Amino acid sequence: MRSGATKSGATGQARSRRLAQGAEVVSSGVDFRVWAPGHRRVELLLGNDAKVRSLSPEGDGYWSTLIDGIGAGTRYKYRLDGEGEGFPDPVSRFLPDGPHGPSEIVDPRTFVWTDLAWTGLPLHGEVIYELHVGTFSPEGNWAGATARLPALKELGATVIELMPVAEFAGRYGWGYDGVAWFAPTRLYGTPDDFRRFVDQAHALGLGVILDVVYNHFGADGNYLEKVSPHYCSEQATEWGRALNFDGESCAPVRTLVMDNAAYWIDEFHLDGLRLDATQNLHDKSPEHIAAALTRRARAVAGGRRLLIIGENGPQDTTFLRSPEVGGHGLDALWNDDFHHSALVALTGRRQAYYGDYFGTANEWLATAKHGFIFQGQRSAWQKMRRGRSTRGLPPAAFIGFLENHDQVANSLWGKRVWQESSPGCHRAMTALLCLGPWTPLLFQGQEWNASSPFHYFADQKPELAKLVRQGRLDFMSQFQGIAAADRDFLPDPASPELFEASRLHWEERELPAHQRPLQLHRDLLALRRSDSTVGGYGRAGVSLEVASLTPTCGILRYFVDGPAAGAHSEDRLLVVNLGADLDLPCPAEPLLSPPAEPGHTAWRMLWSSEDPRYGGCGCAEPESEDRGWRLPGFAAVLLGPMLRV
Repeated sequence: MRSGATKSGATGQARSRRLAQGAEVVSSGVDFRVWAPGHRRVELLLGNDAKVRSLSPEGDGYWSTLIDGIGAGTRYKYRLDGEGEGFPDPVSRFLPDGPHGPSEIVDPRTFVWTDLAWTGLPLHGEVIYELHVGTFSPEGNWAGATARLPALKELGATVIELMPVAEFAGRYGWGYDGVAWFAPTRLYGTPDDFRRFVDQAHALGLGVILDVVYNHFGADGNYLEKVSPHYCSEQATEWGRALNFDGESCAPVRTLVMDNAAYWIDEFHLDGLRLDATQNLHDKSPEHIAAALTRRARAVAGGRRLLIIGENGPQDTTFLRSPEVGGHGLDALWNDDFHHSALVALTGRRQAYYGDYFGTANEWLATAKHGFIFQGQRSAWQKMRRGRSTRGLPPAAFIGFLENHDQVANSLWGKRVWQESSPGCHRAMTALLCLGPWTPLLFQGQEWNASSPFHYFADQKPELAKLVRQGRLDFMSQFQGIAAADRDFLPDPASPELFEASRLHWEERELPAHQRPLQLHRDLLALRRSDSTVGGYGRAGVSLEVASLTPTCGILRYFVDGPAAGAHSEDRLLVVNLGADLDLPCPAEPLLSPPAEPGHTAWRMLWSSEDPRYGGCGCAEPESEDRGWRLPGFAAVLLGPMLRV
């Protein structure tokens, strides 16, 4: 990767850099560069003895110098205008003592990769697994996560989505308050430990994408604003000031974000990014920053296929459209509509942002057919129109989930969905998640009905911890029951016990109560992978129609037409019934009609969520000649054609 910026350093010799800022190891030493406009002097405090070296101005706010005879492992700080004892490089590649300590020079070229044959990720056919490195394993680091990669491969996941890992203050946290975007946090190990995790994932056939936060900086340890006030704009987000993507002196800010996106792809061989809260990337530039960073990331991938995902509460599908038609070129967006409707169906609760949903079959079938439910209609909760049209977008561009870090933590006590719904309905909705047309996402431990909650936790200094707790209480007060409760009993995000309680207990996977849901997820993902019809939707010759039989029972019919059909029909019928047993002696629904070749085929059951291996009570064939259809209650079944002889 090259930034394209060739500058003259203190030696007067032209040189090419990988990134516009930071310390880069070159043949003779280390090349330092920082954007610090408006300052009279920028100095480098080098090594343990803080030897002072001056940087030379380049005339556009950048300062640089080339120091011979040093290399990886050397520590350094910057000092502005001769004041203070210095601060870390805001574009440091490693901060071994945390965001306030000295930077350490890293040479990414010394790591020996074994994944040279890896070609990246196509959008179609992926299964995403979101995890938080600090709570995913007992070790809470890269080594612990690496040791459990084979379990994710066996499960059937294909892509690991990491919650943010950029350096942040404190002993633990979610990572969304990162302040040193180029430095993987010291809490999980070294940068090479991260590279080793990615390399091993690729060896197992697993992709890795990273959640990145470009909408705000964390409150503790942000030195970018120290070197220049131009990094932030006057626009606000829920978590602090937004970044300056279109105001005065915004070009270096845009370059920083584009460099960061490219950095993870180039120096860590990541397979893509998940962009946090894209609605807070305020930008009126001709090329939106989301489009610019996506373009840059794809350019440095060297032909590898990347997966760029966005979180966007307003459901603005402009992010998914091609730049040729004015879009931003992302591959997929998280689908809150599916989650919210499914959770109302499973729990019955319609408070706060769940209030726009009724949890009916019509709703979650609409997400299967159309991606988003809200495509410009008025949201009663938001008191405004929400969403844009999804026409022409592939079904895989919508990420479906029953759990993610936000939604589990927003249940107040960090409860998992299985704990708040009936076993049968939870198995049935899991079947819809895994066999539906979207790209499914699982959250760590979901596959075995983990007993551990997942809380919102953040270790902050006292004055910030108080503000974080108040902010969390204010946010959770949108739920009426919480607003009416005594706030003293609500979990404190700064509590170490809250962090430890969120850690997965891998040993419980061996217990029967957890083996059964694990087998359920394994079998469903194997079906998704092996069944050419269910796994083929979105490709030529495979189409989808949906219908609701009752407010709690819906069907998805996958049709296979043309050359894709082969000699016999390969249609599939997925029935999801969240209500009682349903008898249909004369079903007046065309989607229940027999598969192709009338008079020669009938439906047969391929899979049932009521299989005793999953904790169910067994299930008879839903269709018979003498009684018509009997659909099992609180269950899902997958049917395929059966030739009559």
